Amino acid sequence: MTAADQKPSVPLSDSPACIPPVGGTTTPVSSPDELRADAPRLPEGELVVEMRHVSRSFGNVPALSNLNLFVPRGRITVLLGPNGAGKTTAIRVVTGALNAYRGQVHTFGLDPERDGESVRMRCGVVSAKPALYDRLSGWDNLAYAAELYGLGRNATAQIREAAGRFGILEALDQQVGGYSTGMKTRLALARSVLHNPALLLFDEPTSGLDPESSHAVLDLIREMTGEGRTVVMCTHLLIEAEGLADQIVVLESGTDLLSGSQEQLIRRYWPHDLVRLSAEDPSMLDQVREWEGVIEVQPAAGNGKGALADVHLDSLARVPDIVEKLTGNGVRLTRVEPHHPSLEELYFAVRKERRASGIESPL
Repeated sequence: MTAADQKPSVPLSDSPACIPPVGGTTTPVSSPDELRADAPRLPEGELVVEMRHVSRSFGNVPALSNLNLFVPRGRITVLLGPNGAGKTTAIRVVTGALNAYRGQVHTFGLDPERDGESVRMRCGVVSAKPALYDRLSGWDNLAYAAELYGLGRNATAQIREAAGRFGILEALDQQVGGYSTGMKTRLALARSVLHNPALLLFDEPTSGLDPESSHAVLDLIREMTGEGRTVVMCTHLLIEAEGLADQIVVLESGTDLLSGSQEQLIRRYWPHDLVRLSAEDPSMLDQVREWEGVIEVQPAAGNGKGALADVHLDSLARVPDIVEKLTGNGVRLTRVEPHHPSLEELYFAVRKERRASGIESPL
């Protein structure tokens, strides 16, 4: 490996030496193991976005650091992480709005640094704070966007269809400055699908919305992937990713910490079936530890007094026998519940693991 391929020991800066030449390509990585020990695991299916070992800084502040991101076609990929994790920067690199300083980026098989215009014409983007023209009507906002997308000045059908989908058709003659936050988000979503893009990139699309509007936006995202579109959504809200994402990518400090389906990630931390037990006398649940099929017994998460016990089993088929044996031994059970860990529990399991490894982070 040449000196040019080695990962710098200090953050890259915005000095001219660090900025790729106009029309050039980013530095390729010749081996997956050169920049990180664990080779990236690719999801199944055709990939719309491929980011390998990508780094990007703003001045001396790294925004992306050795990031791997693979987005399969027709699926919802959720980038999950706290503010400052690199989610927005990753989205901008995908479209070529920002260039990567290191690594490889391909969107639709194209290099967005060289072919940014072609890439962006196939993307629909909604930022956390969408740039709308408040002094124009909703219709004029969409008509202007239609011209930018190359649809011409007579895009009436596309405008009406997009506005109708997001429930704002009757408000298009109103000045956007009078729209509520939810209405502005719906207008931005309508604008993003005017040109029938194959890839939708949503950065905190429910920010500032009331619960009903948020629910409607998430339903529309599911609907659009049902039509074959690919969605990448950034959020720091666990409840939004729960049950929505086909793939979850957890970002921290500009790198991918975990990736996979929710079930895959949960199985990483909870490889065995789980049942949650409670009894009038919790101490009587300790006897379960020695029984056949019981892997481990722990206090239930978030319950420091130990009134609930999480029993890890080799199979949930053991539950009826356990209940029968406990009641036969005089234990008065108050709760027996097969438990599937939530994304929130996964989140805090990762935090606990990293603290145990001596790594403190905002995750």
